[in-house]
Amino acid sequence: MTNDITTLYEGKWLRLQARGHWEYAERTNAGGMAVIIIAATPDDKLVLVEQFRIPVDGKTIEMPAGIVGDVHAGESLELAAERELLEETGWQAAKIEVLMIGPTSSGMSNERIAFVRATGLTRVHAGGGDETENIIVHEIPIADAPKWFAQKMAEGFAMDPKLWAGLWLLDRNPDGTPA
Repeated sequence: MTNDITTLYEGKWLRLQARGHWEYAERTNAGGMAVIIIAATPDDKLVLVEQFRIPVDGKTIEMPAGIVGDVHAGESLELAAERELLEETGWQAAKIEVLMIGPTSSGMSNERIAFVRATGLTRVHAGGGDETENIIVHEIPIADAPKWFAQKMAEGFAMDPKLWAGLWLLDRNPDGTPA
């Protein structure tokens, strides 16, 4: 494969590149990093968000997430996770722990995501996102989450597969040991 990279298009947040026969997207800010927050309330409910996502032209169910450094350049993974959790859900965490980092779609994008676990949650406000978002917060009993996920799929929601990984990581470390 050639090392020559051609920029096919560049927007405010994304760049479309070609290298040899391969086309891929790059985030143009924050080093391509995002966080996905695995959080449970003090009464053992999984914190989820629902929103309309333009790229899939439909409603999604996701764990709270966001781009690192899109508001404050140079912010840490932990600060980005704390900011996004509070903004999207209204919950503030006493502790944020980075569990693992990996690509979201290694054949299509340079974006990497950090799974973080948020614990010691305290309700601060109702959530709902910033002025550009229309987020609905869901708090689902952890034991009921897989059934609830299946129900939402049947209703036509686009379900992020990372939900199941996050549910597993809620009480386990990436190596399988208890959290």
